[in-house]
Amino acid sequence: MAFTFGSVRRLCWLAVFIGWAAVGAASAQQRPLLTEDVDIVETGHIRLQAGADFFQDQRFGLSGLRGDLTRPVVLGLNFGLNSNVSFSIEGSLRNFLSISQRGPSAIPLSVPAGAASTSDSGDFTLSTKIKFRNEGKRTPSLGFKLSVQLPNSDQSRGIGLNTTNVTGTVLVGKKFMKGRLNTFGNIGLGILTSTVEPGAQQDVLVYGIAGIYEINKRFDVLGEISGRYNPRTSVPGLESQAQARFGARLRAAGFQWDLAGVAGLTKFSPRSGITFGVTYDFKAFEPVR
Repeated sequence: MAFTFGSVRRLCWLAVFIGWAAVGAASAQQRPLLTEDVDIVETGHIRLQAGADFFQDQRFGLSGLRGDLTRPVVLGLNFGLNSNVSFSIEGSLRNFLSISQRGPSAIPLSVPAGAASTSDSGDFTLSTKIKFRNEGKRTPSLGFKLSVQLPNSDQSRGIGLNTTNVTGTVLVGKKFMKGRLNTFGNIGLGILTSTVEPGAQQDVLVYGIAGIYEINKRFDVLGEISGRYNPRTSVPGLESQAQARFGARLRAAGFQWDLAGVAGLTKFSPRSGITFGVTYDFKAFEPVR
């Protein structure tokens, strides 16, 4: 069943215009990494992220399609609700696939047999992150993130799954070298709705490990390995996936700019890719006391 999420997309665009017009400065955050840092957005601030992804040779197990995937507008809104709680909305407005190969599809497709491309809306994710404790001299910081992916896509277009998925991850972080090296990792459980068996689900292990090294006050280098592991014989669309990312971030003109290369590590991950974007923090509201 398709889920209409137009109101949230309109809210995202509104926030984009407000964010670019507001007065503020970018602060450290995790983009372009997928692994979640334990740190929370400053209370009363909104962190606006906008970027684009280009992936080569992406395979889709549900539809059997294969090709180059472009996500030209990937948005993220992160709200600092308290000193240890944040809320986020993340997703791609539109996905475009240049089809290079067709395989057996587990579902009926609305993509014509001779079509060279297809497109679809992205599935937005709502998340709440809680920071349980700051790191100590010898102990790491700890947190937890709960995410719900909403079914905004149309699976017949061959790109999305149009399913509701829930993920819960434990977050661990530790800084070294007087704070210049920030390391953090995630591990947790994903409950994914089966794409071909009504009422069924598959449980997967989700993981990530990442590091950000501050070269100077303006420039960082970063890298990660993240993904999900399905220990069962997966149904189409729920296969194990993993990728490595390595890139850099630059703080300039009040924004934080990022660029990273992507390398797929599993059969159903993109062979390679690139992602880039910008981050902007601004004070938006006073927290209720």
